[in-house]
Amino acid sequence: MSHQTPATDRPLTTALAEAAGTASHAPSVHNTQPWRWKVLPDSLELRVVRDRQLTATDPEGRLLAISCGAGLHHARVALAAEGWTPVVERLPDPAQPDLLARLTGLRHTGADPDAMHMVQCMQVRHTDRRPVSEEPVPTAALGEIDRAATREGVNLRLLDDEQKLQLAAAAQHAAAVEAKDPQLCEELAYWTSRAGTGAGLPPEVLPEQAPQTTVPARDFGRPGSLPVGPGHDRAAVYGILWGTEDEPDSWLRAGEGLSAAWLTATRLGVSLVPLSGVVEVEGTRQVLRQLLSGLGFPYLALRLGIADPTHAGPPHTPRLDTAETVDTSAVRDQLS
Repeated sequence: MSHQTPATDRPLTTALAEAAGTASHAPSVHNTQPWRWKVLPDSLELRVVRDRQLTATDPEGRLLAISCGAGLHHARVALAAEGWTPVVERLPDPAQPDLLARLTGLRHTGADPDAMHMVQCMQVRHTDRRPVSEEPVPTAALGEIDRAATREGVNLRLLDDEQKLQLAAAAQHAAAVEAKDPQLCEELAYWTSRAGTGAGLPPEVLPEQAPQTTVPARDFGRPGSLPVGPGHDRAAVYGILWGTEDEPDSWLRAGEGLSAAWLTATRLGVSLVPLSGVVEVEGTRQVLRQLLSGLGFPYLALRLGIADPTHAGPPHTPRLDTAETVDTSAVRDQLS
């Protein structure tokens, strides 16, 4: 017997399947979309897809888990928009390490208008690697973005000018280290040549030339077709997303915090770009730890700014077909 939504009489399984589909809008490293959802009669399970792990870039699976955590937060928000509040079980079964989370114990508490707005933000959120405009990010907006991450158990440390230069030097060093790694370069080439597959980074989202930024952007090994414009990122704010632990559970929460911060930034008209290169190299990740005064572990660096309204931004990255990311076989007869 299917669970019913009190307000609409829609099966719970329908809400779960739609939330899993909505979660496909979540950001992921190199747009790998390394998640697989399973819809059950009264719960939703999130599993990692190891075939989409960046084994050269991310051998420990830190960015893999952060990507899946972003998807987990997207699913939670989508359920809240439909009026459902789940119990979130993270890494619920040690015998199944690929089972990252289970959304269960769902209660119908009424549709959340803020969550409904956030679902709209999911559909317009994108990664804009162009230099930002000269307009400063409002202090109040930075505070809201910080609080959104904090509510997910993650911290955001905004950097001062001196720390920004240290971040820039670390990012430059990380890029030089990675450029000398043939396996990493091959992996990057693979994920930037996946046009038409629904995954990866197509040319139209990659800059046609290196943008003028204080902190170097990633060199994707090939030029894209996105015009970067003449601007610089002088008005950009840089920060570090961090936490007190460096374990798979904390990486998952880091992804949830990233999603919450990014959706909040989108709502406020702030461009957010994650900078993962500097955490992919052990030495430069330790530099970020020093910027945090040893208080915790860095998950990602972030660039925040106001996009230049005079130049068209990039399109959205493609997405895999829902059938590739959502398994509804256990409830197919209940869906409507």
